[in-house]
Amino acid sequence: MENFFARSWWVLALRGAFGILFGVLALMWPQLTLLTLVALFAAYALLNGIAAITGAIRNRKQDDDWWVMLLLGVVSAGAGVVALVNPGAMALVLVLLIGANALVTGVLDVVAALRLRKAIEGEWMLALSGLASIAFGAIVFFAPEAGALATVSLISLYAFVSGALLLAAAVRARAVARGRVPEHGERRSIADRRTAPAH
Repeated sequence: MENFFARSWWVLALRGAFGILFGVLALMWPQLTLLTLVALFAAYALLNGIAAITGAIRNRKQDDDWWVMLLLGVVSAGAGVVALVNPGAMALVLVLLIGANALVTGVLDVVAALRLRKAIEGEWMLALSGLASIAFGAIVFFAPEAGALATVSLISLYAFVSGALLLAAAVRARAVARGRVPEHGERRSIADRRTAPAH
């Protein structure tokens, strides 16, 4: 799993960039309508899903855990397709769709982070992004009656924060891929060599 994220740091970077862009546009769009919010979410979910699916497929032969990223991509892209196919759905359906997408992708991000915790440092950023997604999804399901437009600020904040965390995780993964940041095992072995008595 650690090799997958090191090789596919750009997947995290794209997901982070899409999240930040979605959050900023949703918050700053003047006179945002429900259909506009649906379109923004559909584009965000589709691009997020495509990036994850592409990364998973490209690395399926090098990593046994590639299916985690594939599943995340399928869920995200599926949510985007549903939003595109039925943009006129009532606000409650849209809110629940966004919440469900956040819950599932959050859980998968946390799973990926747990698999990385013994391999590289900085995996907590991916885990924190997943926890933010889970928290947002839980809030949406506990208070769905608020309506989509009434939760624009919350949706924007979630997308921006999770996007920023994913970008930070991407920077860390890229550094690992280029050999700038040692993995946990490498760091421990270096320390052991320094403290070992000379023969």
